[in-house]
Amino acid sequence: MEAPEAPTVPVAESGAESDAAQRILNRVFGYDSFRGEQRAIVDQVIGGGDALVLMPTGGGKSLCYQIPALVRDGVGVVVSPLIALMQDQVDALSALGVRAGFLNSTQFPDERRTVEAQFAAGELDLLYLAPERLRMESTAQLLDRGRIALFAIDEAHCVSQWGHDFRPDYLALSMLHERWPDVPRIALTATATEKTRDEIITRLDLGGARRFVASFDRPNIQYRIEPKNRPDRQLLEFLRAEHPGDAGIVYCLSRNSVEKTAAFLTENGIRAVPYHAGLDNRTRAENQARFLREEGLVVVATIAFGMGIDKPDVRFVAHLDLPKSVEGYYQETGRAGRDGLPSTAWMVYGLQDVVQQRKLIETSEGDAAHRRRLQLHLDAMLALCETVDCRRAQLLAYFGQPPQPCGNCDTCLNPPESWDGTVAAQKLLSAVLRLKRERGQSFGAGHLIDILLGKKNQKVQQYDHHELSVFGVGTDLRDTQWRGVVRQLLAQGLLAVHGDYGVLTLTEASEAVLFDGRTVALRREPERPTPARAARSAKTGRAAPADLDTADTALFEKLRQWRADTAKEQGVPAYVVFHDATLRDIAARKPADLRELGTVNGVGENKLARYGEQVLEVLAAG
Repeated sequence: MEAPEAPTVPVAESGAESDAAQRILNRVFGYDSFRGEQRAIVDQVIGGGDALVLMPTGGGKSLCYQIPALVRDGVGVVVSPLIALMQDQVDALSALGVRAGFLNSTQFPDERRTVEAQFAAGELDLLYLAPERLRMESTAQLLDRGRIALFAIDEAHCVSQWGHDFRPDYLALSMLHERWPDVPRIALTATATEKTRDEIITRLDLGGARRFVASFDRPNIQYRIEPKNRPDRQLLEFLRAEHPGDAGIVYCLSRNSVEKTAAFLTENGIRAVPYHAGLDNRTRAENQARFLREEGLVVVATIAFGMGIDKPDVRFVAHLDLPKSVEGYYQETGRAGRDGLPSTAWMVYGLQDVVQQRKLIETSEGDAAHRRRLQLHLDAMLALCETVDCRRAQLLAYFGQPPQPCGNCDTCLNPPESWDGTVAAQKLLSAVLRLKRERGQSFGAGHLIDILLGKKNQKVQQYDHHELSVFGVGTDLRDTQWRGVVRQLLAQGLLAVHGDYGVLTLTEASEAVLFDGRTVALRREPERPTPARAARSAKTGRAAPADLDTADTALFEKLRQWRADTAKEQGVPAYVVFHDATLRDIAARKPADLRELGTVNGVGENKLARYGEQVLEVLAAG
């Protein structure tokens, strides 16, 4: 954790409040102790101080406002952009015995009136609101009628225009401090660079807030990036070899790719559903609900899917296209392994990804400064893809944290080599230069590679490019190797891509390679690890809550089946009943009675009373 970076509001800690927080953690949520700086954050807010909390997905952010809301007088008001998930969030809290409600546009008028009356009467512990609802004077008047314990601003990075997920409605949230100056506020996010943090502080008027920055490291996630070559087949091989029957998310850039990939997986025996903004609301909601409630379903989606998804047993996140920023990539991959068990962040990446992203930036709306921001985001993402060093170290360094090799990413497990690509770079850049100077022409990567390889195809002969002095000078490398050279030169800013046809052009830096003796180091793609090796290496992540032998694994599966039946009967996601980590612990410890069962992490009083006897019956039968 970082030391506070701004003046802090004094925290009026008392023994009674501190004891109350510990009792609630144990009695309601079923945990013996706080993790990391959770306790300091909880004390800060309970004492009336503001806080900015950066904590990775699965790190326990929600407890940081839920417990203070239960300790302080009044209702905790949670501002969240996740309208589609509010019902699930309320269901999960209700299962713990917490009185929760939400107000959003999906409700009927009588439902809203009921929740409003509960709030005004002090019959709620937590109330979830969408940010756009706070812009309505009627909502502000409603809040004036009740007693507010705190404001929690979830997904706070949405306020940042520098960040990857900007939402204009968040800009109005400074009104919380203006209208209710005595109510403490806690802003929470899983991803924010120092620049984004500063913008959150400024735009939300949190100048007196104490900053808590947890480690961004997720040691249970194995990061892997492979060269793209028939990505649908690569994905299928990855799922069959390493994640058969597992729940996961596959991200694609376009709606068309989402549809095709979901259909391809289904045709090949993997249960998959699409999710993108082009689907009608009913289908989108149904597919999201299936993903949350069914075991082992894969959702193929654009980045419109996933924010706030509280499904702890997502075992993999796959990217078939290059993300636009490291922040986006980190947040999306962070949806895997929220339960702390080994999980995989897998991506395929190729030349066309770089060309496409550069073109999108060139044609994007906004001024030159906006395009420069997009370019900086992309440059950082490309650096992560092309690094010969530890990927996790690169990620941590991006977020301003001390990097160290992890031993659980592809570059640590199968280190790539660097090679002197100066001559190769000069050949390619010379081909671009000669076409422009001698013919006044510009072409894309495919045609330039054909010239270097000496291919006398129709297009080469049509333009008489076989007569160029660079024709055939690149036969020492294969087609795929040349595509890697182009990709890396683009990533290093030694080439640029322009126009609708993705033509390659030189940059100012190109001249130093061609004429001034600048050397170019390139990444040699390592041999692809076998799926078995990759699967074994995934086990080197954080240890599971309980190591299960064969008999315990069978018992764990029986508990999962009981949980699935119970969740289906109640119409809630399986994790609302119990997380996998809790079931694994139960299977390993085999508690003999309710008292012993109550000592398992994740088994609070309400869940013990509701499910305890049923769990003991499953154990007895097992």
